[in-house]
Amino acid sequence: MSDTATTATLPAVSGSRVGNIGFAIGVAICCLIALAALIGNALIPHDPFTQNLNNRLIPPFWMEGGNPDHILGTDQIGRDYLARLVYGARISLLIGTLTVVTSGLIGTTLGVLGGFFGGKVDDVVLFTITCRLSIPVVLVALAVVGLLGSSLTLVVATLGLLLWDRFAVVARSTTMQIRNLDYISAALCAGISTPQLLLKEIIPNIAPHLAVVATLEIALAILLEAALSFLGLGVPPPLPSWGLMIAEGKDYMFFSPWVIFIPGVALVALVLGINLVGDGLRDVLGTRRR
Repeated sequence: MSDTATTATLPAVSGSRVGNIGFAIGVAICCLIALAALIGNALIPHDPFTQNLNNRLIPPFWMEGGNPDHILGTDQIGRDYLARLVYGARISLLIGTLTVVTSGLIGTTLGVLGGFFGGKVDDVVLFTITCRLSIPVVLVALAVVGLLGSSLTLVVATLGLLLWDRFAVVARSTTMQIRNLDYISAALCAGISTPQLLLKEIIPNIAPHLAVVATLEIALAILLEAALSFLGLGVPPPLPSWGLMIAEGKDYMFFSPWVIFIPGVALVALVLGINLVGDGLRDVLGTRRR
């Protein structure tokens, strides 16, 4: 009996260790990129917007013809690539964070109201979610930005108004699970008002689940912004968005491949780190439930 029990627990311990390692790697990647975005430009002696045509397409320092003064080289008009990469991290994290704040407020509000009150309120929320799911995010974002022009504010507003459905679905389902629990009934018997109940009892208890959704939505928002910028409909130049850096360098990819390789690797690393953090949070919540 003891041998069987010991054997049955081994995969869980191994999986937990793998999850913890992935979570730690994700946190390290995100913290490193966030730190670079916050203080990186203060440590780099070059301005990300300054052009110097005499220094066009200098390769990174480890390649032949590299210049140690420009560690990651320069772009097609002589701007320092490391400075632009660090500034682009700031743009990506800003867009991802603001998008999730906007979509999280919309989706959580709708989901909590529908899950708690039920009935006709829930029917309206479900209809709204269904309408949102029928809308193709990329096509609508392309149409809105194409008609109204590209700007940082418009990109954030567009993505925030299109990416709230996951928050609504998770908030609704988790609210329905806890609305009939004993501590909710006790709070109602104590005379707490409905707004206070939602803000002090419901939302704090579903917040861990929403945190997992937030990590996924941040990664999705960053990828969508990069796609829009690559198509010329995202963050307007000269702001160094990573998607825009890839788009500007695609004409030189066969002769100077680092101009798309460097921002591409940075984008993959950031999205990978955020997804690892989300997977780690999901594993922690699953362990607690078990």
